[in-house]
Amino acid sequence: MKNKVALAYSGGLDTSVAVKWLQIKYGYDVITVTVDVGQGDDFKEIEEKSKAIGAIKHFYFDAREEFATDYVVPCIKANGLYEGKYPLATALARPLIAAKTVEVAKQEDANALAHGCTGKGNDQIRFDITMKSLLPSLSIVAPIRDMNLLRDEEIKFAKEQNIPVSMEAKKYSIDQNLWGRAIEGGVIEHADAEPPEDAFLWVNTKNLPDNAGYMDIEFDNGAPVGIDGKSMNIVDLLQYANEKAGTYGVGIIDHIEDRVVGIKSREVYEAPAATCIIEAHKDLEKLTLTKHEIRFKQIVDEQWAWLTYSGLWLDPLKIDLDKFIDATQVRVCGKVKVKMYKGSLRIVGRESKYSLYEPKLATYSAGSTFDQSLAKGFVELWGLQSIIANEVIRRAGE
Repeated sequence: MKNKVALAYSGGLDTSVAVKWLQIKYGYDVITVTVDVGQGDDFKEIEEKSKAIGAIKHFYFDAREEFATDYVVPCIKANGLYEGKYPLATALARPLIAAKTVEVAKQEDANALAHGCTGKGNDQIRFDITMKSLLPSLSIVAPIRDMNLLRDEEIKFAKEQNIPVSMEAKKYSIDQNLWGRAIEGGVIEHADAEPPEDAFLWVNTKNLPDNAGYMDIEFDNGAPVGIDGKSMNIVDLLQYANEKAGTYGVGIIDHIEDRVVGIKSREVYEAPAATCIIEAHKDLEKLTLTKHEIRFKQIVDEQWAWLTYSGLWLDPLKIDLDKFIDATQVRVCGKVKVKMYKGSLRIVGRESKYSLYEPKLATYSAGSTFDQSLAKGFVELWGLQSIIANEVIRRAGE
């Protein structure tokens, strides 16, 4: 009886070629695993491709709610933006896909795990580390990476093997899920070129509304629970926010990103929901948390984003950081009003029962309860060392 391998399978060129190489070069019976995280693919067609290539079994998981609840919501609580820009959409999905592949491998008594990643990107790290963390007894096979295959070679092999994948040249390489859409390839690889309008699907880039749009986002314990006065489950909420913010041209991210493997890459993303929700969440934290909590949490958030981006979703430090973040979110409850206009957004209102904003202290008008006379002594003490240091420097220079 042949050894079996569980392959994380998207139905694209890389993973379809991987199926055949796993059969020919490694002698495996291949079990394919497809996980729906909101990419909008034809999953029946993907299953048929898998079987046509020769997989002995195919598993499909509708993991949209699990992805949104267990991966996207923690990202929101952590204000998860890698290098201050990227909301980690692809990075969040990979450990879930890897975990489902491991689940199938255990169920089917597979002898190995596999994925279709290249050796140039971050996904290989996310798959390898998650798979090894969950099932260290199995080896991991990555034919595209291990055989150093280039795209032209993959296409040639696919033709030779009658693999039913599209041979049409694609302008862009796309990866998308509920939380965002990553666009790579073609002219986008030129850092000095503006991305063409045809690269964008979610964000409206022309004929934008002349009037501003507003979105009221409600949070409970740091998690979004409603929009525009309507309570929604998290999947529906993300889809609603993506569509509405995208209509107003909000959500395009274009930046130079540092990959884990040391390559600088030009990355373009569409993330309307993520852009609005994270900005609203950060604003609500400013209203409800002390400045000390916010300052320290910014350090934690940055580390959280780095660990997630670099494939360390299951690292003990990441799990420890989650506990701290969750503890800070108990008071992050309330509503935030986002204004969107021709591609821009800003927060124009917020409210919370845990608000630390006290109008009677903040006002400059009559009715202020702040005793200004107390400030003189505070200012003297606050700047004491700076004043002394400048005096010492002056004396030393005389």
